[in-house]
Amino acid sequence: MNLMQHLPVLIIVIPMSAALLCTFFSMINMKLGKGLVVLALSASFVCSLLLLFRVLASQDQTIHYAVGRWEAPIGIEFVVDPINAVIVCFITFIAACTSIYSIAFIRGKRWLQSGGYYALIGLLTIGLCGMTLTGDVFNLYVFLEISSLSCYGLVAMGGKRSVLAAFRYLLIGTIGASFYLVGIGILYSMTGSLNMADIGAILHNGVNDPLMILACASLVSAFGIKMAIFPFHMWQPDAYSYAYPAASPLISGAMSKVPALAMIRFFFFILGGTTWVVDDMTKIIGVLGALSMIFGSMMALAQVDFRRMLAYSSIAQLGYVALGIGIGNAYGLSGSVLHILNHIFMKGGLFFAIGAIQYRLGIVDIRQFGQLHKKMPLTCFTIVIGALAMVGIPPTGGFFSKWYLMLGANEQHQYVYLIVLIISSLLNAIYFLRVLEKIFISPPAKSVVDHKKEGSILEAPPTMLIPVVIFGIGMIAMGVMNGQLVQIIKVTLQGVL
Repeated sequence: MNLMQHLPVLIIVIPMSAALLCTFFSMINMKLGKGLVVLALSASFVCSLLLLFRVLASQDQTIHYAVGRWEAPIGIEFVVDPINAVIVCFITFIAACTSIYSIAFIRGKRWLQSGGYYALIGLLTIGLCGMTLTGDVFNLYVFLEISSLSCYGLVAMGGKRSVLAAFRYLLIGTIGASFYLVGIGILYSMTGSLNMADIGAILHNGVNDPLMILACASLVSAFGIKMAIFPFHMWQPDAYSYAYPAASPLISGAMSKVPALAMIRFFFFILGGTTWVVDDMTKIIGVLGALSMIFGSMMALAQVDFRRMLAYSSIAQLGYVALGIGIGNAYGLSGSVLHILNHIFMKGGLFFAIGAIQYRLGIVDIRQFGQLHKKMPLTCFTIVIGALAMVGIPPTGGFFSKWYLMLGANEQHQYVYLIVLIISSLLNAIYFLRVLEKIFISPPAKSVVDHKKEGSILEAPPTMLIPVVIFGIGMIAMGVMNGQLVQIIKVTLQGVL
């Protein structure tokens, strides 16, 4: 049996097996449960890398994997192209790093808490990877629910305030899932198929059914809620702020990016060009993206909790992705997908950093960050690089995704979007400069003065510090490698543009 042929399903099956067995092994020995999930997520990352190389080496750069050997459109299939192969690599990488990063947080917990936590991390990764790879619209819903339910649990583990945040997330997330079911139900009634490629082929010649308006509106609402763009963002600030700190990098880094990719797949790969409704809906998505950029940035300015500032910042950053969808040309979509990849590193790295600060010093209030660089220099390095990337300063990756969005807006003569991009970046600079001013210039807060010798280094344990530093370096690497990533993105997009 050639295992290389089964890489798409191995990426799902390996962490699924570990997640199901994790609690049992934790009951025997907590290290066994943790180690099983860490190894499984690492193996899933290796499989995703091999899958990426295999896709890029294939003749048409697309791999179709029929589950149970039932060919599409009757059976369920995984469809792997260069874009989702890269995104799966990023998801499994941040999941593996999060599982290692969590070891220090989980130390001292009971076996049920440890086993349950790592099981949820595995399930969240399964859901995100499944949503990215599936070629079936209903199967996407199944993986969406797996990822959502595991995320609710990880948010609720954060403490008393997080339980209410998780409950609010559950209610609004269920509404989003219901909108998605309405959308795909209408598409099924129109086409008689659930296979993405089959739906696209049936609708290729255009459709005048007025139900298409309702289908597209339902999909925009569903993915808007899951992405947390304005005005569908209500659940997100509390969920990101009060989630269990060890899981926050994976939740903030990947949870909202996969629905963004799904939105791109629906409106350009499946429904693209089928009707005027689709064109108008993408323009609405662009307007919502622009509003998200301004709203998220303005709200971030008012926050003193660093986690909440990052949460509102994420609303703005997902607005960039939606803006690229609204622009709709090669530059705009390339910038949109590139920003998804960049944001995984930017937001994941910043939440790794604040989690390390919270673990070591017990603070999240920006006003208490005075002279933090003397106590946690490597952690502050990642915050500095993350700030530069979020603002869009070269050579970080954030600059290049914004640059492509600007090129796309200019090509389409959408100068209002250009102005919004510039204003949002300036607002990013203001609230991140405030953080850097506290870290490097302000005097230390009394509550942070260590009982040990003043000036002593208080970096987080190695299992936490290594992911923090890797993601700091990764934000620069994303800028250096932007040419190769854009080339991969353009190869996939050329068939739909």
